Amino acid sequence: MDKLLKLAVFQMDTRWESSAENCRRVAEWGDREAGDADLIVLPEMFATGFSMEPERIAQEMEGEAVSFLRELAMRTGKAIITSVAIRDHIRRTEAETGFFNRLFFVAPDGVWLTYNKRHLFRMGGEHERYAPGSERRLIVHYKGFRICPMICYDLRFPVFSRNRKDYDVLVYVASWPEVRRYAWSTLLRARAIENQAYVVGCNRCGTDPGNSYSGDSAVLDFLGQPLAEAVPGREEMIHATLSLDELEGFRQRFPAHLDADDFTLGEE
Repeated sequence: MDKLLKLAVFQMDTRWESSAENCRRVAEWGDREAGDADLIVLPEMFATGFSMEPERIAQEMEGEAVSFLRELAMRTGKAIITSVAIRDHIRRTEAETGFFNRLFFVAPDGVWLTYNKRHLFRMGGEHERYAPGSERRLIVHYKGFRICPMICYDLRFPVFSRNRKDYDVLVYVASWPEVRRYAWSTLLRARAIENQAYVVGCNRCGTDPGNSYSGDSAVLDFLGQPLAEAVPGREEMIHATLSLDELEGFRQRFPAHLDADDFTLGEE
């Protein structure tokens, strides 16, 4: 029997540094638009926007945003992927403690998995304000699919995104400005084609004090072809259903992955 994964991807007009308002709006949109989706995907730093003032906006792991995501997942029975600016002073696997742009996969039972953004956007000063992740990339097993979620600037680094026969779906949550929208759309398609995997790109729309965002959110199949695309600049939730049988059938018919170069990524 074919395994299916139903997605609801929210191209959100994030309210600047307004956690309570953004949580409220996500709940409203989810209740109204998510339908029977198995997984809701929200943009990067959904609660605050891509703020470089972590001293002001970063939250604890027990804070409002993470608690909201957990409660929403448990109430709706849907998993959620997004990122949150986190203040974390508990030493885990990082080189240092501090502020992190932390991705969350929150399961319907309220259990979460995390990944700290590895590639920090230096042109925006992110590397000066947040600590980079140093752990292995995250692979989540959900509804029979292997999902590899990443954050925004990670998209520009194909080695880190490389499919080592360990995932079926790449998910990028982003705050990617309109001025570089061509790169966003092109790289999403490249990642799908080269990795023979579904790719989900969830980007915000609207404006913040420094940038405008067109969104250009999309769900792409393993050929880089769109299964769903958001209208540029418009806040909306788009839907797509992924088929594991279709993906595996394509990989069998066109097994380019068998000829891929083997490698080990440093600092893992």
